[in-house]
Amino acid sequence: MKKKLTLLVASMTVAGFAYAGSGAQQQVDSIASQLGIKYQMKGNLPAKECSPLGADWASCYKIDVTFDAASDIKGTDWAIYFSSIRRIIRVDNDQFKITHLTGDLYRLEPTGSFKGFIKGQPLTLGMVGEYWQVSMYDAMPRWYVTSGDATPKVIASTDTEDLTRFVAPLTVADAKRSAGDNNVVMTAATRYDAYTATPLLPAKDVAARIIPAPAAQQLTGQSADLSAGIKLDTRGLDQASVDALQARASEIGVAAGRYPVTVRIAPKSLKGVAAKADGYSLVITPKGAQVVGHDAAGAFYGVQSLLSLVPAQGAKVVPTMEVADAPRFDYRGFMIDTARNFHSKATVLAAIDQMAAYKLNKLHMHMSDDEGWRLQIPGLPELTAVGGKRVHDLSETKGLLPQLGQGPDSSTPGSGYFTRDDFIEILQYAHARKIEVIPEIDMPGHARAAVVSMEARYKRLMAEGKPEAANEYRLVDPQETSNITGVQFYDRLSTLNPCQPSALKFTDKVIGEIARMYQDAGLKLTSWHFGGDEAKNIFLGAGYADKNAPAKDREGKGWLDLSKQDHPWARSPACMALIQSGKVADVEHLPGYFAHEVSTLLPKYGISNFQAWQDGLKHAPNAKDFAAKNVRVNFWDTLYWGGADSVVEWTNKGYGVVISNPDYVYLDFPNEVDPMEGGYYWGSRANTMKRIFSFAPANLPQNAETSLDRDGNAFEAKASKPMPPVAGMSAQLWSEAVRTDAHWEYMAFPRLIAVAERAWHQASWERPYTVGERYKAGETKLVNAQALNADWTSFANAVGQRELAKLDKAGIDYRLSMVGARVVDGKLAAVTELPGVKIQYSLDAGKSWQAYDAGRAPAVADVNAVQLRTVSFDGKRFGRVSGLIAK
Repeated sequence: MKKKLTLLVASMTVAGFAYAGSGAQQQVDSIASQLGIKYQMKGNLPAKECSPLGADWASCYKIDVTFDAASDIKGTDWAIYFSSIRRIIRVDNDQFKITHLTGDLYRLEPTGSFKGFIKGQPLTLGMVGEYWQVSMYDAMPRWYVTSGDATPKVIASTDTEDLTRFVAPLTVADAKRSAGDNNVVMTAATRYDAYTATPLLPAKDVAARIIPAPAAQQLTGQSADLSAGIKLDTRGLDQASVDALQARASEIGVAAGRYPVTVRIAPKSLKGVAAKADGYSLVITPKGAQVVGHDAAGAFYGVQSLLSLVPAQGAKVVPTMEVADAPRFDYRGFMIDTARNFHSKATVLAAIDQMAAYKLNKLHMHMSDDEGWRLQIPGLPELTAVGGKRVHDLSETKGLLPQLGQGPDSSTPGSGYFTRDDFIEILQYAHARKIEVIPEIDMPGHARAAVVSMEARYKRLMAEGKPEAANEYRLVDPQETSNITGVQFYDRLSTLNPCQPSALKFTDKVIGEIARMYQDAGLKLTSWHFGGDEAKNIFLGAGYADKNAPAKDREGKGWLDLSKQDHPWARSPACMALIQSGKVADVEHLPGYFAHEVSTLLPKYGISNFQAWQDGLKHAPNAKDFAAKNVRVNFWDTLYWGGADSVVEWTNKGYGVVISNPDYVYLDFPNEVDPMEGGYYWGSRANTMKRIFSFAPANLPQNAETSLDRDGNAFEAKASKPMPPVAGMSAQLWSEAVRTDAHWEYMAFPRLIAVAERAWHQASWERPYTVGERYKAGETKLVNAQALNADWTSFANAVGQRELAKLDKAGIDYRLSMVGARVVDGKLAAVTELPGVKIQYSLDAGKSWQAYDAGRAPAVADVNAVQLRTVSFDGKRFGRVSGLIAK
């Protein structure tokens, strides 16, 4: 007892609040526990105020951060670190100074004018950020405080994924980026107007809707009952694939049982559409089902089509039918970004299950970037020991600096990596489900995790007296002095130096080790993704002008001293020597040069496919410039900035073009235009499920008739030149603002089902690419809008009535959409984005909830008291609550 009292007294401090340790630690503990922080966006500012601050395209906005201390904090030996995805370009309070460290990490310190954080006297820090803010989720959590050698701590008031705890909500009026922003902000009323166009269909009308839709389907007018379970009789499928199918059946409530399902691989017996890679025929009768696959993948997909029809709830009865099917694209992909924030093996495996269910076949794993390296590489332990975690270590020898609102230690998803065994398990799991895993190690840009890790390795080996080993995989030119800032505000350490022989040796080492992982998984590495994107200085972009240029050249841009800015590697002696040798034209050609050099490593590992983001190969003459059998590019130009024209160039240069357009298939973009909805939105304010479903990937100009640009305005696109067919389509889910696994699933599902629909099935309303055709919303009428809307209605009902319940059974934390509602004739009228999703309502401001039934709609006496939410089929989760009155 005496010992406990002694410890208690030692932990006491003024004002009765507890903290312990040295003075520095006391300062940290006090600020962490006692300092309240409130963040509020105060409005987007006019261009004339933003230009002198050096804001890209003269765009900026005002933020107020208010500090409200629960007890007096007068010390000045502290620093607060915080993440801002927008560049801070002005501080409006002389009591503070802000320093940019790297990426989105900033340090806030008191100046000599600081008067302390005084209880009862809130202190406001005004800041100006670059670009704009129209979502409260642009703010980042987990601000943390340090002092001397004390243990850093997260400030408790910001330690949350629920940003409403410290970020003031944006209103509907805040949700406009500029005067030309004509997006329709979603409220209960605008959702109602949008969703009522998609009626609820009787269950029998969507019972035969396979997702994704097959190429040919004939109903035979009877039904088959699978309630007693299925008996799989397979020949040609490996046991792992059979187990995967049985696991999917069991998950949706179909056990092993009596209904016979025979599965064969017999390509010569197939005719028509089914007689191609991944094709199959499916015949369902009351007495059994027969699947004939063109290959093993086709046989697998035939069974998945049968299971697609099975209701997740109630009797397991499906319509009888004959199906002939094959995919439109060989490449049907999904990219998971585990680099920006790590996502667990369990989440990846769960995603693979869903990809298989909806016939996606390429899992593109983005495993390295500026913010993290996520795969164990034997012989290079620093890649994961340093690059695989983010901690508050200014020397960056123990880990990378914190980024993206993760806090000062490695306990959050900012840190983590896949062990070699983890990755082998992922490979085998995916292979059993007919999915190829494509690893991406991004270079020469977006390479900071690798560069810093290899610098830590260099320092360790130099300290051990091993200079040759230290330099073996070093990724910098130690004499380089280039001043660059990357697109996400990292310095030159975000680019590995492509002119150093050790950079190619490092790449060879990594490729070789990953190839051995595939070999140990019983597989072969056939595709290598080089990355290649955004190796540039953002300040040399079109949105900035030299501050000394004539006024006409500076109008509408940010003013900077461009004489101090360099292109990457412009001041690297190693690169200057390479250019002078004549091997490379100039520094802007270095990414393409390095891509070529990396491609020469592939043949010895038997890798036939070389892949990159298209801008990384832009200076190459054509696909033949690389030492690989096939060269693919992920095409990510937005359509309204000319993507429909530039895609033609890539297809005609011989590249296999994988359509990956941000404005349609980036799943890290918001689900709807709503300031309370998270996600990046530089390419689109909302990639709704209907927008994705309505996407025409093989005829990009068509989308100009059926969709709008980022600001909700019509744009024009034309099929200007002949274009070879594209290779495929891929969705991407970048993770900068997606920290948790649950949030990742919220962003991915159910939108990924719409991606799968378009990647597999070419709809009747998709027009063929025809040279000379021009499209623009509100002007041209080439697309069969009636057919598109009917197709969407069928799809949306099948997902809403059947597929979401399957996601419940799989334990997927998918997004439950908001409710659309109005008062019609004095009664509550409510609808959802996907018909069939359950709605609950409250007439007493959320004190009690009741199931909504349109046939017995309640009368509304007080619209201010009405609240609505969707509910999952299993009743375990709810959508975000909304009221009838927009705020």
